[in-house]
Amino acid sequence: VGNSRVEQDKTDLATELMKIGGDKLILPVDTHCGDAFSSDCNKLVVNAGEIPDGFEGLDIGPRTAAMYADIVANAKTVVWNGPMGVFEMPPFDEGTRAVAEALAKGTGTSIIGGGDSAAAIRQLGFEDKVSHVSTGGGASLAMLEGKKFAAVEILDPA
Repeated sequence: VGNSRVEQDKTDLATELMKIGGDKLILPVDTHCGDAFSSDCNKLVVNAGEIPDGFEGLDIGPRTAAMYADIVANAKTVVWNGPMGVFEMPPFDEGTRAVAEALAKGTGTSIIGGGDSAAAIRQLGFEDKVSHVSTGGGASLAMLEGKKFAAVEILDPA
């Protein structure tokens, strides 16, 4: 973990999700990290779980980016909520770029939810190459779960 942020109150949830997700939850195999939150920091690519002290994970690594890109390129439906790394700061934008490019070239339905994801897709020039973009990440996920929204219910003629 090194200096990466860890939300201790979420570790039990993460463990439970890994059990539930089984082989459908694809975790990173490598991490692009730096010794400062800066594009001109010292950089390393390490295997997942091996971030050294003094470094923090700032992006997925190149093997993970290639793996994720292959998965989304061949998927029938992708719901993307959250960039792969610090997309605003090269070179830690490479993971997000690889996945976004694969998504833009894919033929499946692609739903981008959340302000950061929407900004990344826009910044990379792929906004018109995906099916739907929403800055409301939580709301997008809630709608996909089938939750009702009063404003939408009022507009629904049925």
